[in-house]
Amino acid sequence: MNKPSKSLSPRLNIVTLGVQDLNRSRTFYQNALGWSPSTGSDEQIAFYNQTGIIFALYPIVPLAEDAACSPERSGFSGITLAINLPNKTDVDTLFAQIIANGGTSLVKPVETFWGGYHCYFADPDGHHWEISWAPFWELDEQGNLLWE
Repeated sequence: MNKPSKSLSPRLNIVTLGVQDLNRSRTFYQNALGWSPSTGSDEQIAFYNQTGIIFALYPIVPLAEDAACSPERSGFSGITLAINLPNKTDVDTLFAQIIANGGTSLVKPVETFWGGYHCYFADPDGHHWEISWAPFWELDEQGNLLWE
């Protein structure tokens, strides 16, 4: 068996969500989170630069075909996406903005067992997102998580 080269350092580079209606999802992410599609986006796909990771939206049927699986979804997929913020007030504010723009409340903002503060929402396609504040994580001026 071949070993990966020493220069190979796998990183998470792109997260793509399969969506039923690309225009509806673009509108949701623009209005709820203030994200605008970036370079390379067109009427078939939307890319969002997340500083080191690209977040993408793509129609679910061709995405499933590309991955050779069924596009059918039901229940919890076992994956959540997360946005960390610098304080509890920002969690409350963003959660309210998302719900006002079509997000579905899954868990309202609440103190956590691990000492933080968080909530969960679903986007129009039912993808689960967490918004949290964690007292032990720092963010830089651009909102990037500082991690060692």
